[in-house]
Amino acid sequence: MPAPLAADAVSDLMPAVRAVVREAAGLALPHFREGGQTSARVWSKAGGSPVTEADVAVDTFLKIRLSELVPSAAWLSEETQDDPARLGRDLVWIVDPIDGTRAFLSGHRDWSIAVALLAGGEPVLGIVEAPALGVSYAAVQGRGATRNGAAIGVSEGTALPGARVTGPKPMFDRLERGLARAGTEPDFTTIPRIPSLALRLVRVAEGAIDVGLVTANARDWDLAGADLILREAGGRVCDLEGRVPVYNRPDPVHGELVALAGNLRDPTLTAWTRGA
Repeated sequence: MPAPLAADAVSDLMPAVRAVVREAAGLALPHFREGGQTSARVWSKAGGSPVTEADVAVDTFLKIRLSELVPSAAWLSEETQDDPARLGRDLVWIVDPIDGTRAFLSGHRDWSIAVALLAGGEPVLGIVEAPALGVSYAAVQGRGATRNGAAIGVSEGTALPGARVTGPKPMFDRLERGLARAGTEPDFTTIPRIPSLALRLVRVAEGAIDVGLVTANARDWDLAGADLILREAGGRVCDLEGRVPVYNRPDPVHGELVALAGNLRDPTLTAWTRGA
């Protein structure tokens, strides 16, 4: 069995992973048309969700190059057939080659490339690259989180009323009801929907959003890299009972989640319970 990857080794790996992800972005960007339809070929996967030739090209490139960097790591990706062998591996790459494919194909800039390396089921390295925005978020476990190389942190607010909130309306409404039933005016600032779930989480990490709500059925590849970035910025992703996500399970699907600044965890979960 390969030896576990030491913390310093993970940190030393980051520059090479950044370079690979930037190269991958260069494969996707020529197909992106801001404000218009992508030039890439588009087809539908089983279930009807779209995929483009850019998704496939980025996925193939990342699988080859990241596997060269850590040959002992298994692979889990939205665009690659799942190999159950990953369940017995300590190290696993988790990748979404284009998170927010519908945004990518319709010319909306909020799409990203999301990469995480798991060790023992925990993300230890994460990158969320937003090529159309020229923004890159990154984190190594225990080393903090950055945006374009500068340190970031979550908002410092402690009160849920007045918070900047984004997410699906049914979840938003329940949160409002919870505060209203406690006799508190929610007074939320509603942030428009962010097509890339990974970007939704990292915007909480950089303090641009206080609470990001996530519907059920997010997958590991939507979450893992951004989850680490948020943790390292002082926030967290958890389910609505306060439990953190568990990665690299046989079925990599999650229930309803919330991404938030650490100080808002308890008031948010209390309001959620009260709003049922």
